[in-house]
Amino acid sequence: MKVISAEEMAALDANCRYFGLLPLQLMENAGAALAREVRARAGGKRIAVVAGRGNNGGDAFVAARHLAGFDVTVYLLGRARDIATEEARRNWQILSLLDYDLQETKDSSEMSLTNCDLIVDAIFGTGVRGQIIGLEAQAIDAINRSGRPVLSVDVPSGMGTNKTVRADAIVTFHRPKPGLPQNAILADIGIPPAAELFVGEGDLWLMGKRASESHKGDSGRILVIGGGPYTGAPALSALAALRAGADIVTVAAPRDAARTISGYSPNLIVAGLSADHLRPQDLGLLREQIARHDVVVMGMGLGQDPETRQVLSEIMPLCSKTVIDADALHPDLPIKGIVTPHAGEFKRISGISLSRLGCRERIEPVRKYAREKGLVVLLKGKVDLISDGEVVRANATGNPGMTVGGTGDVLAGIVAAFYARASAIRAATAAAFVNGRAGDLAYLEKDYAPM
Repeated sequence: MKVISAEEMAALDANCRYFGLLPLQLMENAGAALAREVRARAGGKRIAVVAGRGNNGGDAFVAARHLAGFDVTVYLLGRARDIATEEARRNWQILSLLDYDLQETKDSSEMSLTNCDLIVDAIFGTGVRGQIIGLEAQAIDAINRSGRPVLSVDVPSGMGTNKTVRADAIVTFHRPKPGLPQNAILADIGIPPAAELFVGEGDLWLMGKRASESHKGDSGRILVIGGGPYTGAPALSALAALRAGADIVTVAAPRDAARTISGYSPNLIVAGLSADHLRPQDLGLLREQIARHDVVVMGMGLGQDPETRQVLSEIMPLCSKTVIDADALHPDLPIKGIVTPHAGEFKRISGISLSRLGCRERIEPVRKYAREKGLVVLLKGKVDLISDGEVVRANATGNPGMTVGGTGDVLAGIVAAFYARASAIRAATAAAFVNGRAGDLAYLEKDYAPM
């Protein structure tokens, strides 16, 4: 089974919350699974739980409640008032009200570990980084010196740092974590496969935040190549890229379109080309612009002039990161990066018709095409599908009002902004969610009426 990183697990937890599967439910399931392993492994009735103040400790608080018939002592490293999450606090309060043996520990010498039958290590989960010092470091040393069997919760506390618990067994939740031995016990905590298929708020969190020391351009320089027969399409893409967090957005558009786009916003940089469509004479300017930008998004409103297609065929290989949409989606072009077709455009580039297939029936054709071509495909539809040839995600945000022209152009701009600071699959996944969610919020205010 594929491992899941700490940040991916945090995003999945957030998505579960978004779909209504609450953290308190997952903690209850994790604690119950942990208690089952304690029952199976304890050589006696005396259990010492060494718990941190996060959700790792919260899982162990639940386990203590499930261990009826055992003599359980819970050593909390620090003060109960400093427990970090609502779920962990609630489970500590339950134990407090039911008169469990709870000890708020200021020094590891206060813990009696050598006379227990099993130690439950619940100090840190997967998110700990850097040097472990102070009380937690003392506690890890005390566990390792105890000579007693140790069962770690999710991962051995401190794994990958200067201090690590030497665990005899590990109970890890939902999916294996990087660095765990193959004999780690995998416990199901009730996260259904659909929670990993469908996109949620957690995928947006994976985009990260701007660092406080960021400089101009660090959050992405986007080049939009579009326009000609249509001027609104590249303008919408460019404005969406700005709104999605890109620092600098340049639009390279044919002459007449450039004049119109330059009036949309003073935040856009507009580079006018030589005629009313892309021509070979524009290659020098386009090469210069491509070299200055992190992501190139192209195709919106370009039209199908043969000269335009010739230019696209020459500039696509020059781009390190591309988002390809609309008129640039053509089987004769060397498309790469992220493509954002609807079903008709997907048939045009792949030869595969999806029109009679339901969402789940579309998954394998999209995955196969993405794998064969080395692309990330964001297939737009009632349910968007996103795949890099291995992972497949589905986005159910959006509504029928988003069939209005320009919605796909906005999506392409959001994808480009996210792609400047994340992997292609993460960028496409988060962008699909944001675009659809924005449409749903607009519907609540505007209904389907035109602006």
